[in-house]
Amino acid sequence: MTTLTLDNLVLDIPGRGDGRAISLTLEPGQIWGVLGPNGVGKSTLLHTLAALHSPRAGRVLLDGADSRQLGRRHLAQNIGVVFQEHHDGFPATVLESALIGRHPWLSAWQMESPEDIAQAEQALADLDLTELTHRLTSTLSGGERQRVGLATVLTQAPPLWLVDEPTNHLDLHHQVKVMALLQNQARAGRAVMLCLHDLNLAAHWCSHLLLLFPGGEACWGPAADMLVPQALEALYRQRLEVATVGDRQVFVPVTDLSSS
Repeated sequence: MTTLTLDNLVLDIPGRGDGRAISLTLEPGQIWGVLGPNGVGKSTLLHTLAALHSPRAGRVLLDGADSRQLGRRHLAQNIGVVFQEHHDGFPATVLESALIGRHPWLSAWQMESPEDIAQAEQALADLDLTELTHRLTSTLSGGERQRVGLATVLTQAPPLWLVDEPTNHLDLHHQVKVMALLQNQARAGRAVMLCLHDLNLAAHWCSHLLLLFPGGEACWGPAADMLVPQALEALYRQRLEVATVGDRQVFVPVTDLSSS
């Protein structure tokens, strides 16, 4: 059972003082949503959890071991990361990009096996990318690139997923498909942490939430305990109306048209 623990973690965000230390554990089967306005450190949090950015204080523990003391190969076998922006380091097809997910499992100079290729092809199929298999990633739209990033981590098959804005650039159909895929990863015993801007996606798909406030405060816990209108209005500095659709809460921003 692979776990990722934030042990009194304080993010290192330039120009901002120490915020509240965060202590929580990302466990198999959970989907954690990270909510907060722009600039509070959501992306910095994911970089820190992936050991790509050092915290100001505290530790990130992978199965009880300080992640900064672990080798990159071990980290890559256990943690998959999808960032918001995708940069082409060299020309590559969609299939070649997905196969990068197998690299942590291969020795130096080892070529991908037919099984590795089949795993990548299945990941592409799961994300509706089969028809783009031989396209260069540089020719893809933003939404297609986002799905290639997710397919790469699906090919990697890590027990921990860290995803920055998984629905970024995606049309409605693929938003639902991607969130369902991440839910299936959690149901298969993996742990997922997502940075989100959409309250309604968080309410529908996340089991737990971490709220990051502009002043450095934070609170976290089961989603049902965090989805409190008063707290969410303070988080975004935005009035909200709450409606019920079926058995789900839906959050709608309130606009005072008389002041416009």
